[in-house]
Amino acid sequence: MSTPWITTPLTEDVTATLLRGALDLERTARGVLPHRLPARARAQCADPQLAMAESQPSGVRLVFRTRATAVELDTVPTKRVYVGAPPRPDGVYDLLVDGTPAGRATVSGGDTLTIDMTTGSFESRPGPVGTVRFDGLPDRLKAVEIWLPHNETTELVALRTDAPIEAVPGDPGRRVWLHHGSSISHGSDAASPTTTWPALAASLGGVELINLGLGGSALLDPFTARTIRDTPADLISLKIGINLVNADLMRLRAFTPAVHGFLDTIRDGHPTTPLLVISPILCPLHEDTPGPSAPDLSSLATGRLRFRATGDPAERAAGKLTLGVIRDELARVVEQRAAGDPHLHHLDGRALYGESDAAELPLPDGLHPDAATHRRMGERFARLAFGDSGVFGDV
Repeated sequence: MSTPWITTPLTEDVTATLLRGALDLERTARGVLPHRLPARARAQCADPQLAMAESQPSGVRLVFRTRATAVELDTVPTKRVYVGAPPRPDGVYDLLVDGTPAGRATVSGGDTLTIDMTTGSFESRPGPVGTVRFDGLPDRLKAVEIWLPHNETTELVALRTDAPIEAVPGDPGRRVWLHHGSSISHGSDAASPTTTWPALAASLGGVELINLGLGGSALLDPFTARTIRDTPADLISLKIGINLVNADLMRLRAFTPAVHGFLDTIRDGHPTTPLLVISPILCPLHEDTPGPSAPDLSSLATGRLRFRATGDPAERAAGKLTLGVIRDELARVVEQRAAGDPHLHHLDGRALYGESDAAELPLPDGLHPDAATHRRMGERFARLAFGDSGVFGDV
């Protein structure tokens, strides 16, 4: 027998009531595209890396209440193809029922974005709509969450269920945690959207996540600071460092005022919100060697891309940034500002992933943690930040 589907049109208004973790919705010819940066911010930077990262819905999920036992979601994913590299796995959709993992699936088809890392070129090709289906949900009223792939741009086309759905109002007692960082916070190489380290930490900490981890794009951009300033949040954290080194974007003389300016802008909208500045996790590639980072294309023959540092350690004397330099300066800046800002805090990123961790769980490509390391980092952050003695624990 065919399933008696009830279709919920995913218009902008309807999607806004069901979607969490997105800051903007764009109406497309096929459906609705969630964004993690608002249109005004996107208009201020034409970088294709940023456009790709902010449209990948890390931390974005559909949430509704229903008695349905079957759910289908039509989407148009954007599959990335890297010239010369093995095919990437399809993005993962995680299903939670009343907060408990209840399924995992993927969607084939969709658009294709071909990236040539030797030239930096991007080429897009349209493709068909795909469908993700979850069956066997418990036959009772329940909260359902579908977490969208953290690393795959996803247009939402249609939602079907075999029973009516209703929006779940936000819990006024549940705090909102907004986190900004690099591809590590975005979730690069995590197993699924609910197992990125911020998603794991949010679950353990009992908070509502807005993930502004932007792969390759945690660059102290003023429009990102204004986005954080204008977004309601009870807790804010900023993980700063690795992208500034591997992009070789600025020198120490520019870095320090940029950090102050970023914090000043956020404080314009969140003057007393607990604000945690996190320095980089350990990354042997750039501890003492400046950027930029570059792909080691010879590693593609092994089926795994790796990165290398192309700077010269001697260039630190001229102000080039390394992770060690950034850690020292972030600690100094936070200490200076905290004298007049008791809600500003600092965490050395090596408390999340340090030397002993690198010996046990080395970064597979030289830059990004694997799935096991994401879990370790999430558990540690939850303890250090949301625990009884953590900076977010007694707020």
